[in-house]
Amino acid sequence: MKVTKTLLSLAISAIIPALAVADSEVQGPMAFDSISGSAYGQQNATDLDATPWVIPEGYNQSIIADESDLNIYVGTDWNDMNTVNETQKHAGRYLYRTHEVRGGAMGSDGNSLRIDGHSGGAVSVVDLRTGEAKEMAGRDDWEALDGIVWTPWHTLLFAEETITSLRPDPQAPQATSGLVYEMKLKAGDPTTMETVTVLPKLGSLAHEGLEIDEEGNVYVIDEDKKGSIYKFVPTTYGDLSDGQLYALKVDAGKTGAAQWLALDMDQVQISARVAAATVGATQFCRPEDLERITETLYVALTCEDVDNAANTSGRGAVLAVALDETPSVKYVVAAGKNAPIENQATNATGFAKVDNLATSPDGKLWMVEDNDFSDIWVYDPASKDANNDGYQDGVHLFASLKDKSAEGTGIYFGKDPHTLFVNVQHSGTGNDKTMAITNRK
Repeated sequence: MKVTKTLLSLAISAIIPALAVADSEVQGPMAFDSISGSAYGQQNATDLDATPWVIPEGYNQSIIADESDLNIYVGTDWNDMNTVNETQKHAGRYLYRTHEVRGGAMGSDGNSLRIDGHSGGAVSVVDLRTGEAKEMAGRDDWEALDGIVWTPWHTLLFAEETITSLRPDPQAPQATSGLVYEMKLKAGDPTTMETVTVLPKLGSLAHEGLEIDEEGNVYVIDEDKKGSIYKFVPTTYGDLSDGQLYALKVDAGKTGAAQWLALDMDQVQISARVAAATVGATQFCRPEDLERITETLYVALTCEDVDNAANTSGRGAVLAVALDETPSVKYVVAAGKNAPIENQATNATGFAKVDNLATSPDGKLWMVEDNDFSDIWVYDPASKDANNDGYQDGVHLFASLKDKSAEGTGIYFGKDPHTLFVNVQHSGTGNDKTMAITNRK
């Protein structure tokens, strides 16, 4: 049954202002008191499609676009995995999404067969004013498209999250893993693609997180259990066709003083993973998303164990990299430190398998898990470290996904500081969707 949607024309213009509540546990435009816990026992709720999130009092949730608006792929299972991003020039109107389907070698469609008769990944756009959703581009050789970011020069970067490429790009056939692409939009029509260019010098990796600093440098990761963190410095601002790729090396262990090491630029286009290992770059457990807040780069490490560097089955953590002349690295969020430890066997709520990151307009870090009953947590970098354990105490539980088989992803704040966008992918209802959670207190 088609779910009635509330378009974001109301939310994005913030007609009803949401004010910080003085006694709220978390302050700011998204002021809230933490929910009581993860959505254990609610997986059979009758409202999983329309209102899949457990959210704080004073908030509402609405579907922006789902598979009844745009169903790019044949079938309904595991086919509309996406992240979201919004333009700057038309801020508040458009959301752009990558669709992370996976298929086999070229000619083997797997679950990537599109309804247009082709296969492979796609990029779509949602017009928040009209509610129209459409596919902008799709290609047979695109594998597991995931990360997406809007550049300061008004193009879209997006990337493939694949460790071993089975569908080589004809323009970069030497790449053994995923690649980064840049999409230029048609002048006067930001819903139409003009060109797409592959950027092999940003590294052949299992890409997800993409971030850009004020100087036009691009940060990427390798989503591998021995994955590193990378920085691409273009020769010319706004031109990513040429430049130098670096990998992060912590001087001792995984935290403390660090440096960016230049990589072999021929090797990075084949495998940046090999290039990074050659210079001894530090390896983390499944780096996934990236988010920059002023001069700090936050990294979601899905299986990191902060107490045992060799463990590749950890609960996960968030890393902070100081982006200055002398980089330094530290963990800032981890279960058992400043967040509770999850135990699903006893329905104990905790922080586990952090995946996607977003920045709220007031500078807080929002984090969503790749986990059963996927939770959304909030970390305040300005909070105190009351017990002097090296971890600031401001970590709070904002939401939890009742749709147990689903995953929250692509969290994002646009023009309205009172509205969080989030996708629900792999939904048990068979209906993946992009949603808004809005503060109406």
